[in-house]
Amino acid sequence: MATVTPETPLSEIHGIPPRFLLKLKRLGIETVGELLRHFPTRYEDFSQIYKITDLIPGQEATVQGEIKDISGRRTWRRHLFLVEAVISDDSGSIRAVWFNQPYIRNVLQPGRLASFAGKVSASKDGELYLSNPTYELIKHGLTRNDEQIDADDISENLRENLRESVSPIHTGRIVPVYPETRGLTSKGIRYLIKPLLDEVRAEEPIPDAILRREGFPEINAALHNVHFPNDIADALAAKKRFAFEDLFFLQLRNLRERLRLAKEHAPVIATDIPHVKKLIAELPFTLTFSQKAALWEILQNLAKPHPMNRLLQGDVGSGKTVVAAIAAIEAARAGYQTAFMAPTEILARQHYQTLLKLFGEFPAKGESPLDGRAGASGGEGGVALLTGSEARVSYGRGLQTEMKKTELQKAIAGGRVAIAIGTHALIQKTVTFPALAFIVVDEQHRFGVKQRAALIARHDDHNYDYDRKTPSLSSSLSSSSFIPHFLSMSATPIPRTLSLTVFGDLDLSLITELPKDRKPIITKVVAPEHRAKAYQFIREQVHKGRQVFVICPRIERTTNDQQLTTYALRTLEMKNVTEEYEKLSKKIFPDLRVAMLHGRMLTKNKSATGGKPTKEKVMRDFADGKIDILVSTSVVEVGVDVQNASIMMIESAERFGLAQLYQFRGRVGRGAHQSFCFLFTEATGKAAQQRLKSIVEAKNGFELAEKDLKIRGPGEFLGETQSGMPDLAMKAIQNPELVKRARDAAVEILEPDPALKNYPTLSARLAAFEARVHWE
Repeated sequence: MATVTPETPLSEIHGIPPRFLLKLKRLGIETVGELLRHFPTRYEDFSQIYKITDLIPGQEATVQGEIKDISGRRTWRRHLFLVEAVISDDSGSIRAVWFNQPYIRNVLQPGRLASFAGKVSASKDGELYLSNPTYELIKHGLTRNDEQIDADDISENLRENLRESVSPIHTGRIVPVYPETRGLTSKGIRYLIKPLLDEVRAEEPIPDAILRREGFPEINAALHNVHFPNDIADALAAKKRFAFEDLFFLQLRNLRERLRLAKEHAPVIATDIPHVKKLIAELPFTLTFSQKAALWEILQNLAKPHPMNRLLQGDVGSGKTVVAAIAAIEAARAGYQTAFMAPTEILARQHYQTLLKLFGEFPAKGESPLDGRAGASGGEGGVALLTGSEARVSYGRGLQTEMKKTELQKAIAGGRVAIAIGTHALIQKTVTFPALAFIVVDEQHRFGVKQRAALIARHDDHNYDYDRKTPSLSSSLSSSSFIPHFLSMSATPIPRTLSLTVFGDLDLSLITELPKDRKPIITKVVAPEHRAKAYQFIREQVHKGRQVFVICPRIERTTNDQQLTTYALRTLEMKNVTEEYEKLSKKIFPDLRVAMLHGRMLTKNKSATGGKPTKEKVMRDFADGKIDILVSTSVVEVGVDVQNASIMMIESAERFGLAQLYQFRGRVGRGAHQSFCFLFTEATGKAAQQRLKSIVEAKNGFELAEKDLKIRGPGEFLGETQSGMPDLAMKAIQNPELVKRARDAAVEILEPDPALKNYPTLSARLAAFEARVHWE
């Protein structure tokens, strides 16, 4: 057999059947290395072996003895197959009970010695028994692992590797418990990992000097200790080592990205300070100090010959869009194009309308800040909207022209559009920007790095005559293609620790103030007994002309709900949009105009809708005041700005993270009227109540984000199922001291050797890490 390495596909490991490989694939495991890095989530301490007479109810214990008797029968009431065994040692006897595992009768035969680990329970009459214990057979005083796992999921060939193991793996030790999937238990995973640990030698990616300074075990010892530790201390030390490794890779990636961008060329967009001051003075409101500071940071970056890579953070309603818009207008003034990408059509349209509202009344030619000099005909430089369902352009004075997508794509390619606002439609292969110098992406975490790269790829300066059309550009462009400046915007307050790790490759600009005329939103936690009173208050507000958002987590119940896990069944307590809409429109507010909005609705009218309302129509009607109450999923978390909406009502509020609740609340309070946020909950637990109290008392989103990081972890901000971030790294991000040590180590390695030429193993592991993690 060929040498087994971490890169060896599990399909090449003798004895693992195809259906077992499919189960592993569900966990994202296809290679030996991925399996060995499938770390336990917790451990069960079965290391203490007890005499049967010393057992007490509720105890987690290991006993060893002879199997005296074993039998199986089907229960009368629930028709479950019950296997019972009697185990004896020199102190006494105890029963062991298993449900729906009939094959155990063929493994645990009378007269054989075995080790059993599990919880000690007591029957109604006080008799002790072991409930569903893990077991291992013993031969000649050694633990023997030849029992069946799940039917015949593990072949005899694989079990043969463990047949004469000198140490137990399921009992009589610290036993690892892993993330599982249907048909693949922790026991099965232990069977797979143990022989591979003994056979595979992994190369150490962390440089020796750092490893010694940190006092971490080398990688192979750490792998043994994380899976089969001698004690809990060994397991924790190994986990800390791997957490450090992941943080180290994160920091290396971020620092290398900074170094890479520092060597790239970007167009120099010199700031015309009088022009910027004029733009700001013409605004119908006064920019806050934070907005001005953020704008200045961005303009300074645009004036440099290297690509900007900046994250603009600010609460909902803090004025990020106007800051980005002024920067985009400066790029247009200098003769360049801007691509402004939003995650939803609703948000893209909102940005488009905001830009025209704030700056679109300037003269269409000559003086217009939107004209720029990017155009190929007459100096035109329009503002365009391009989404999956809409294409339109404005060349000033508030006049808009709706056109075919192909026509707008030609206008962009011909340089007749200075600022293109859109969704994923901007990254289609049919869209090219001849002078793209500035990219703005709203809600960056909703786009992957591939999508952003695709947007950059839409830049094509090879077919654009800079000398004839925009002479000022030719001097600032090298012969090779340049990289546009990049600005990400997010209303999700990101804790400082996350900013230094996951987003460490980005410079950070913060808008920490809301407009001074903004009234604080009054927030209340509403218990079930006060629901009727809240409904009455809402009715009164609607009669005064106000509008209401109602947020529910789920869309509809499915026919498979009867088979869901306990956790999934608990989620059914959440109000779903369909039921809530029916209740509010027919029972609570039959006299008011109630509508429904969720992500499964079509965006724009199509023949297939059969007359059903679309997201576009519902949102337009709500914005126009034709709807009093909008029942919605979290689709309103981003991109809905209705000035007259003054009440946010959130059902099952305890089910949302603090950051998301804060986002919802920010959807109201945009107008002149006092706004309210009602957090409806049936949760009575202290922890849930304390979390909701945090929302009521929160002064700003950043303060709340730090609390949410401690309560729910980084997944609330990154999306655990999408980020690809290793679990240990997700937890370690909350350890600032470990983060700093990892960053210091990364700086120490990269400063003298940016290409990692002296560290080939580290370079290879870093590449694998970057491929696994989704940089969003």
